[in-house]
Amino acid sequence: MPKQPIAAAKNICPCGGKQTYQQCCAPLHNGAAARDAEALMRSRYSAFALGLGEYIQRSWHSSTRPADTRADAQDNNAAVKQQWIGLQIKRHELIDADHARVEFIARYKINGRAFALHEISRFVRENGHWFYIDGELL
Repeated sequence: MPKQPIAAAKNICPCGGKQTYQQCCAPLHNGAAARDAEALMRSRYSAFALGLGEYIQRSWHSSTRPADTRADAQDNNAAVKQQWIGLQIKRHELIDADHARVEFIARYKINGRAFALHEISRFVRENGHWFYIDGELL
């Protein structure tokens, strides 16, 4: 079972939804299937925000998954202070029953300097579970 920061348990979910973390992304982090690609995208953002590198790996399709995720590398580098500060979903497009795209902007800070990641991500559903494939940076 993945680690779950105590502060996240009672607060609004990091993904920006209106539910608590326990009602929103925690079930996915604990193995539940995402209802759609947008829900998976939100849960991946929350995993980055909470430092759940194992979930990021698990939710990444095996055909494109790197050996180490950025979150895992950040965990091992105490000099890097990363803070995820907001997620905006611009659109969710279902291509067919098992393929989708999600355009989003994720805002974060590294050592106090602000950045924005604007991406169109591709997702695939296999055996009832959505997976992140890759993304095009905008």
